[in-house]
Amino acid sequence: MAAPLSEKIGYGLGDMSSSMFWKIFSYYLPFFYSNIFGLSLEHAAMMLLITKLADAVIDPVMGIVCDRTTSRWGRYRPYLLWIAMPFAAAGVLTFTTPDLGYTGKLIWAYATYMLMMIVYTAINVPYGAMLGVVTADSQERTVFSSYRMFFAYGGSFLALALFEPLCTLFTPPFVGTDGAARIAAEARGWQTATAVIGVLCAVLFFLCFRMTRERVKASSETKSTHHSVAGDIRSLMTNGPWWILLGVAICVLLFNSIRGGVAAYYFKDYLGEDNSLGGNLLLSCGAFLAIGEVANMLGVTLASPVARRIGKKQTYMLALIGSGVLSVVFFHMPLSVAGCWAIVVLQVLISAFAGMTFPLLWSMFADVADYSELKHGHSSTGLIFSSSSMAQKFGGAFGSALILWLLAAYGYNTEADAVQSGQTLFGLRLLMSYLPAAGCALASLLLVFYPLNDRRMKHIAGELSIRRKTEDHE
Repeated sequence: MAAPLSEKIGYGLGDMSSSMFWKIFSYYLPFFYSNIFGLSLEHAAMMLLITKLADAVIDPVMGIVCDRTTSRWGRYRPYLLWIAMPFAAAGVLTFTTPDLGYTGKLIWAYATYMLMMIVYTAINVPYGAMLGVVTADSQERTVFSSYRMFFAYGGSFLALALFEPLCTLFTPPFVGTDGAARIAAEARGWQTATAVIGVLCAVLFFLCFRMTRERVKASSETKSTHHSVAGDIRSLMTNGPWWILLGVAICVLLFNSIRGGVAAYYFKDYLGEDNSLGGNLLLSCGAFLAIGEVANMLGVTLASPVARRIGKKQTYMLALIGSGVLSVVFFHMPLSVAGCWAIVVLQVLISAFAGMTFPLLWSMFADVADYSELKHGHSSTGLIFSSSSMAQKFGGAFGSALILWLLAAYGYNTEADAVQSGQTLFGLRLLMSYLPAAGCALASLLLVFYPLNDRRMKHIAGELSIRRKTEDHE
């Protein structure tokens, strides 16, 4: 029996919330730390890498905790209620610039961003794991996942469309041309804009909690709740499809974090303020990113029907190849009106292909959880889904750090109104094109070895259905 439309929408609202913050962190946080907060490129890169890698270790722990949670609302759903407000508060603290010396600000950046990542894990891991218990049908999971990603990209579009205008709106006026005064005013604007987004994120998670239900009871669920942690980890380590999908997810997140994270630098220093589309029409970074989110939504709507026709794995491969090839083309666009229009078209196409990957990725992680349950006799849905969040952290960590390290290597100047060298501009172009394409190429190579095709998943679903019915009658 198909789940009601309201529940699919409700499930989608959860990732709408997560994605609003995640995209702001991915696309604007490197720029914020280097150009507003006042960290050096090297220190900002190391801080982003260390905090995300440390937090990634927490993801499996949260998955194990979720799998063992018992409440009247289920195993995973209650965390949406409990963590919604801390999620919003942590985001505001992350974009707060304290009146401290350099060392104090560096410590603040480490502490607040680590807190943000921990809170993100505490709400996003159980949210993701819910996909494994809202329905037992593999194709229906793709539908749920498509709703999830459609609303996720909708949230990203909303956040990216609003963030820069909100920052401008809440930036208090400053007198004169003093660079320090201007940056201090901008810091206040960034903090207040994040607070507005944070309140909206909390409300969306509350709605997700109210509109969803946990329906699927895993086989041997009572025993699974008390299954040893060592046994869960051992099962995960011997899960071949999980390892492959984890590598694919890291590569895809690397692709997205590099392209998105370097965009603010690319627009500020390569395209400049006169990146005209003709007449009085200009292309801003926020508009460029927002256009991408709309195209992502288009890709999400295509994922399920295309996957039904040619299979999840084949659809994923098609999307990766399309994103990679078009990213290479992006490098060769001229700095002109025609070139600006061309990068808009490429942004639409690249983002549409990228949008197809994420609903498939989440649906495939749910398939991996079923494979594990059939193979090992107990459910570790939360632990398996936590790996996808871990992949986000790894991909985002290396992506953000790589941006800042390469900018430093290419001689990027963080001083206000600095004019960048030709070498630096060349590096910015590489970061928007060839390097993301390399992530797509590696993901495609790994996906060749993924064994859980649609035919095999039908067999697994049938075997699990028989097992669950047998246990219900015992």
